Amino acid sequence: MAEKDSQNPDIFGQALLDFYNDTYSEDITVISSLTEDDEIPVPYLFRSYEEMPEVEQKALQLAQGKTLDIGACAGSHTLYLQNKGIDVTALDISEGAIEVCKSRGVKNTRITDILDYKESGYDTLLLIMNGTGIFQTLKKTESYLTHLRSLLNTGGQILVDSSDIAFMYEEEDGSYWRDASRDYYGEVTFQINYKNQTSAAFDWLYLDFKTLKTEAKKAGFTCEKICDGPHYDFLARLIKTES
Repeated sequence: MAEKDSQNPDIFGQALLDFYNDTYSEDITVISSLTEDDEIPVPYLFRSYEEMPEVEQKALQLAQGKTLDIGACAGSHTLYLQNKGIDVTALDISEGAIEVCKSRGVKNTRITDILDYKESGYDTLLLIMNGTGIFQTLKKTESYLTHLRSLLNTGGQILVDSSDIAFMYEEEDGSYWRDASRDYYGEVTFQINYKNQTSAAFDWLYLDFKTLKTEAKKAGFTCEKICDGPHYDFLARLIKTES
């Protein structure tokens, strides 16, 4: 999510604030290097537990101990865990998102990029809504996971979801095409637009489970698939092994 400046306005933050303050009038447009433009309905970012897909619900059921919700957005996941009595912190790079989290009652918040965050001692790291996206590219995945590992207690867990988007490259004859400019087919470039403001392009990563498991092992984790979703998505749990 982009920081607020003239080149990268805090688009998600502004959209969240508009909805929270009852000035919502349009949704966020997503411009993709892979598919046609899509939309993120802003009200969906404020969904209740009952409205969440099964993959998200399962992640919230498994969260335990001191928890960090990375990319907390409007704080829907954080609030659910907080209301269960879990010691949870909402982290997001968007100032607007964290302002909304606070307004909705989230007690513990941080505005920072996850790579700049150094507080350790966590039992659970939550990365939901294609949580692997923040890794940006396959080449960066191990370094991101290594940093996340430093935030966890031994035996701590990362609950992360992603999608295997190989199906998007399938031709009518059953063959697959590949983008030769990419190291891995799950690497996508996005921009987001809201109320005539457009972000700079940013990289986003979708990982298949086998590749995630390989990268997790490199970074000192075991990795298991918890469940599959209905749209090639899945939830995985990474457990920090002893050094």
